[in-house]
Amino acid sequence: MLTLGDLERSVMDQLWASNEPLSAYELKDLLSESEFGQGKELAPTTILTVLSRLEKKSFVVRERESRPHRYLAAASREDHVAELMHQVLGRETDRTAVLARFIGQASAAETDALRE
Repeated sequence: MLTLGDLERSVMDQLWASNEPLSAYELKDLLSESEFGQGKELAPTTILTVLSRLEKKSFVVRERESRPHRYLAAASREDHVAELMHQVLGRETDRTAVLARFIGQASAAETDALRE
């Protein structure tokens, strides 16, 4: 299962929230203003390393047409979470029981959304 470390998740959160591709420098600035960056000074090379790893994991796509390169999420946050759920369910022998427990813990609004 492809999971994300804390910094990777923070980078992905910024990319998922953005309407346009971002450079490592833009991500560095956004991360310094986020909860993750409080009290931490991240080097652009650190962000580039994280982006390279995320690209290898197929989480991000790099646009090479301009310098500096810009990055965007390869899929939406919702697609990522759905994939994680499928991976977890795929390992269970009694998927019905797991789904029943999951739905049993859902709020009324979430249950209504699932019915729709």
